[in-house]
Amino acid sequence: MPHALCRAVAVVLCALAGNPVLAAEPWEERTPEIGQAGPEVSGLLSAEHLARLTSIGEKLFAARFTSLDGNGRPFATQAIVPTRRKHPPAAGEFSRTAGMDANGCSGCHNLPFPGGAGEFVTNVFVSEGFESADFDSTDPQFSNERGTNSLFGAGLIELLAREITEDLHRQRSEARSEAARRGETVRVRLVSKGIDYGFLTVSPDGMVDMRELDGIDMDLVIRPFSQKGVMTSLRQFTVNALNHHHGMEARERFGARWTGTPDFDGDEKPDEISDGDVSALVAWQATLYAPQQAAPQDARWQQMAERGAKAFDTLGCAVCHKPSLPLSSLSFADPGPFDVAGTLNDRQVREPAIYDLNLFAWAKILPRNEKGEVLVPLFGDLKRHVMTDGGRETLGNELMAQRFVDRNIFMTAELWGVASTPPYGHRNDMTTLDEIIRAHGGSGRAASDAYQAAEEVDRQAIIAFLKTLVIGP
Repeated sequence: MPHALCRAVAVVLCALAGNPVLAAEPWEERTPEIGQAGPEVSGLLSAEHLARLTSIGEKLFAARFTSLDGNGRPFATQAIVPTRRKHPPAAGEFSRTAGMDANGCSGCHNLPFPGGAGEFVTNVFVSEGFESADFDSTDPQFSNERGTNSLFGAGLIELLAREITEDLHRQRSEARSEAARRGETVRVRLVSKGIDYGFLTVSPDGMVDMRELDGIDMDLVIRPFSQKGVMTSLRQFTVNALNHHHGMEARERFGARWTGTPDFDGDEKPDEISDGDVSALVAWQATLYAPQQAAPQDARWQQMAERGAKAFDTLGCAVCHKPSLPLSSLSFADPGPFDVAGTLNDRQVREPAIYDLNLFAWAKILPRNEKGEVLVPLFGDLKRHVMTDGGRETLGNELMAQRFVDRNIFMTAELWGVASTPPYGHRNDMTTLDEIIRAHGGSGRAASDAYQAAEEVDRQAIIAFLKTLVIGP
């Protein structure tokens, strides 16, 4: 059969299989996995279907996108809202400050394995200004320099955030009903999973005073991703990063539906990343196993770690770095319920896909409480905190607010896996755990002061304990 006819038959067969993308030849310089996930999936996925989807997602995460895939955005900026460049593109698009700054996701997320954190050399530059995007300077007035966070256990974190958001929304609704019923103002403390998010005051007419909220946005949506806590979901994070870092535009945000053209970035590659491609990337990230505590082989280390776990609590570290949070369900729906325009949500699809994390061996060994809830060992509280004060400003060295979150406010870093993800700090500029503990100001000042005032053996014990929190194989 002539070669051209073979190719034509292959196109037909791919289309019949629900896959409109022709597989790349082995020698072609494009990513063969793009388009292989097919259309957006829906419903509860079987173990086999989920395994296939996550396998594609893993390969997409490890891929090095090329110009044949659509890598590059000559006429688009890195902004999360589709934004045109002000000026014609210069020769060579790679830029450390405004992106593109990587060919693939694992270029930054690689320690200790793909999906993990990054070293100082992989720091990214986060620009808030949607219109101030055509800059070529590392001057901090233009952007904030950030380290790469680990994605292990990210599916559990998003599920926790969704449950807390639903709980807080329920409390707000109940407060409104109570204020209307009683005909007087009602002030309620918002608490979910043992985390205090401040107060709401509701008038009988339904008006809500949110000035006493603490560590959360006024819409009461927990945004657990990024060091500032401004990304709602893995899906939003993925769509943002594909454009910013790789110049790969997801159709769900940059396609004709929102921008009026299938080639918003003007590189002559339409609809570069499909809804199914994003779903595959999300599925792989959402099912990455949770970091765990390792049992040291050295008996002295084991004893010190046990002492350190107690000191971690008594010195106040566990006030924010809560050892675990309870999770009711391991069913991860994608797209999720709380994303807004530009990221698919569950109102924009016939039915979301459900990834059952119970299918994975790592999830089956997570501890449960007496209610049967999973105890997610994240050592965090999914809440923002002020991290500086008049005497300690180390963690307030950014000049720009991000998404209206002040420059000295950050999410509590989840400490699970912390031993596997040095260096530390939002800028990856602290080489030891001792340094980052001492740098805590603001909400973390009391625990930091207690640590510094403790006996040397207790400080060493806390380090010994933290060094057991690893991202294992």
